[in-house]
Order: sequence, then C-alpha cells, then structure tokens
Amino acid sequence: MAIVDYIKSGGEIMYVLLGMNILGFTLIIWKVFAFYGEKKLIIFHAQEILKSLRKDQCPGVHADSLILEMAKDRVYSVGHYLGRGLNTIKIIATISPLLGLLGTALGVLSAFRSIASHGLNQPSLFADGISMALITTVGGLLVAIPHFISYNYLTSWLTSYEVKLEDQVLSQYLSEQKSEV
Repeated sequence: MAIVDYIKSGGEIMYVLLGMNILGFTLIIWKVFAFYGEKKLIIFHAQEILKSLRKDQCPGVHADSLILEMAKDRVYSVGHYLGRGLNTIKIIATISPLLGLLGTALGVLSAFRSIASHGLNQPSLFADGISMALITTVGGLLVAIPHFISYNYLTSWLTSYEVKLEDQVLSQYLSEQKSEV
C-alpha cells in the first residue's frame, strides 16, 4: 500500500496531520539553518550587545551589577528572537497524538456503525473502520515523535547558545574593563 493510499484511508484526520507535518518540518529546517548561521555570529552579537549597553548607560554610572543585569536582559532578547517558531513545533508534537486518537475513535465508531447497519455478514465494512483507526493512530505518532525530538534538540541548542553568548559578552566586558585600568 502506498503512502497516498494510507493517507486516503485514514480520512480527514490524516490530511490535517499531513499539513501539520509539512508545517512542522519546514519550521525545523528553518530553525536548524538559522541556528547554524547564528553560531558564527556569536562574537558579533556580543559586540552589538556591549555597544547598546554603552549607549544606554547613564554618564557616571559604573555599577557592574547593573551593567551585567542589562547584558543578561539583552542576551535573553536575542534568545527570545531566535526561539520564534519553537512553540509551533512543540504544539505539533503535542497535538498530533491527540489527533491520531481522535481518528482512532472515529474509525472505531465507523466500524460499529457498519456492524449496526449490516451485521457481521460483511467483515470488510467492519475492517475499513478498524483500518482507519489504526492508520490515524500510527499517523499521529509518526508526526509527533520527530517533532518532539526536534523541539527538545532545538531548545537545548538555544539554551546553549544563550549561555555562550552571555559568556562572550561578559568576557568582552571584563577585557574592556581591564584595558581601561
């Protein structure tokens, strides 16, 4: 049986799962390329954060703790910007098994309706409903699992990036402070 046949026999739920899968993998590919591109720009971002801190700093105020707190806020802002789209991937990973379960319920309902109207004389009618139930269950899991793994990987990458960016900002700030003394 071809993939197209599985999608057709799974009913409308499979089309929804297919659409979610396409959207999710598009976001995953976009985030992977975006993260790898940002990895090369970490020193540039650190310099930009320090420039913005110098610009926003009040004259005569050299409270290191205040500057470091502002730096953390700027790093968080960069991380928040990079994290766009991750919640959509998480939602797809969460909703897909539920849609598969909905398809399961609809398939079993269809199977029992065929039994009620035709009896057990035509097992093929009953089997179609059970087939729909199993296909949507598998479809929901096939969509959810890679999205769940990708979401966790991308979230951990983003956290690691934020830590490295914060370290870079702090090391540049400290080296500037040493050179001023």
